[in-house]
Amino acid sequence: MAENRDIVMQDHGAFAAGSHDFQSDIETILSSDTIGVILETVMLATGVRFAAIARVTQDRWVACRTVDEIEFGLRAGDEIDISSTFCQTVRDTSQSVIFEDVETDEVYCDHPIARQFGIASYASIPIFRSDESFFGTLCAIDTEARSLKQPRILAMLRMFADVVGRSVETEERLEAQEQLVSHEREMGKLQEEFLAVLGHDLRNPVAALKAGLRQLAREPEPEKLSMLLPLMNQSVYRMQELTENMMLHAKSRLGGGIRAEIVPNAPLVSAIRHVVEEVRAASPNHRIELSLNFDENVSSDPARVAQAVSNMLANAVQHGTSDHPIHVLGEDVEDGLQISVANRGDPIPDELRSALFKPFNRGIHANGAGLGLGLYISASIAKAHNGQLDVSCVDGVTKFSMTIPRLT
Repeated sequence: MAENRDIVMQDHGAFAAGSHDFQSDIETILSSDTIGVILETVMLATGVRFAAIARVTQDRWVACRTVDEIEFGLRAGDEIDISSTFCQTVRDTSQSVIFEDVETDEVYCDHPIARQFGIASYASIPIFRSDESFFGTLCAIDTEARSLKQPRILAMLRMFADVVGRSVETEERLEAQEQLVSHEREMGKLQEEFLAVLGHDLRNPVAALKAGLRQLAREPEPEKLSMLLPLMNQSVYRMQELTENMMLHAKSRLGGGIRAEIVPNAPLVSAIRHVVEEVRAASPNHRIELSLNFDENVSSDPARVAQAVSNMLANAVQHGTSDHPIHVLGEDVEDGLQISVANRGDPIPDELRSALFKPFNRGIHANGAGLGLGLYISASIAKAHNGQLDVSCVDGVTKFSMTIPRLT
């Protein structure tokens, strides 16, 4: 039967299980000692020389585990055309397909599938989960006639199919529980980190604001006021940014992601100019150059886009050099509208760039201000507009670019 391997592989596109989209099911079946014993017992009890557990969907047949003594050549992860199997009938009818000798069987005599693979005897038993959802089949096949319809054999095959279904379901529940426990542990760590970082980041601006108020109370002269108010305004802006990012992150987690409320012909240019002026007032030591070369009104969520720009600007203020200007540029591009913020400063190492847009990531600036939410939220806002946020570091210039498609 070695030639059957060529038929299966060449005519039906079987392939190895490397990064299979049914990999979880395959691994569950392969790792079960119980299922291994079941397949061996089926072969001993029936005399067949091929037994398998297959994952069967409406349009796919995938081997999860096989015991092959007749060189069909099917291994775990191999796939054959569903129409070339009897399992499609099993799935559609929820009934077993069994014949002992294809030469004398009234239904399957001279059947093209049996003829193509040289099958003489065959049994395919449906496997269900406890909720009656269909998983796949328990298959027993031979190229010689075998006694498969004896009442004890049929009862054994059905019992084993039931055991396989329960085993699969148990493994799936255990895996889901392990994932839940792992997720809860990760959330616990994130919560601890969140509270620690928030406490640290709010402490400095609050202390600076209180110090300014105390000094104004002692020396309320106009010249002191003109000097202290920008510093106090910077502290208020910093606290506002922290709380807005915190609230957006919380809403994102509870609601399945940051959502954009698209407004037709929204005043996007005005919204961006407003946040740029806020950052200029809060960071007088940094020069910010703004150039918006697109229409005043753009269908978008202007508040959220402005928040994304504000976060990119805050990042540039924090990590850029104060002796070079920060450039904010908005322009039409082939993919839609692009808004970028560029600053000079230390380049971001390649190995850190992939994690920049994850929550609570503060990269190489862990001792600096910020919850590590700003860029994550900016990226989420871009995604909510069906766009994306990218970063580049070229010749000492770090540029974050948010590209969103034009919405009509």
